[in-house]
Amino acid sequence: MRDYLVVDGYNIIYAWPEFKKMKDFTLEHARARLVEVMVNYAAVAGLKVTVVFDAHLVKGSVERVDQVNGVEIIYTRDGETADSVIERLVGSLKDQGAVFVATSDSAEQSIVFGRGAFRLTPAELRDQVNHARKAAEELFAQSTPAEAYLENRLLEKVREELEKWRREKG
Repeated sequence: MRDYLVVDGYNIIYAWPEFKKMKDFTLEHARARLVEVMVNYAAVAGLKVTVVFDAHLVKGSVERVDQVNGVEIIYTRDGETADSVIERLVGSLKDQGAVFVATSDSAEQSIVFGRGAFRLTPAELRDQVNHARKAAEELFAQSTPAEAYLENRLLEKVREELEKWRREKG
């Protein structure tokens, strides 16, 4: 079974300090940056991530679903809140794996608990994202490309035997 993370997009943007200046300048840039962060996090953590952005106050907007490097982005339609989409997602995903919902909305947290999901506060999600980023950086800093070569991981005796076979054929 796969684990799922559903992110209340604007809730996270307004909660994380790194988005403070961005959102004051343009929400579009903050949305793009949050999606980028979630793409990287999903790849490292092995989660299926969905980010929901609330468009219920945008007149005439229709629900739109995009995919960005494996992360699903949902923009709600006119009159529909991110909370209602998140609740619907939790209901449909709960039998497929553990579902985590990142939001600071206490009413939403209660509803997702009732539907069998786990909640992450924006601070908890931020900590997990930062921890995963640091772990990935340490892993990549320690390894050199040559370590990935099969010949460098073989026992010396096996490597000698293969080299002997190679020379006999040449």
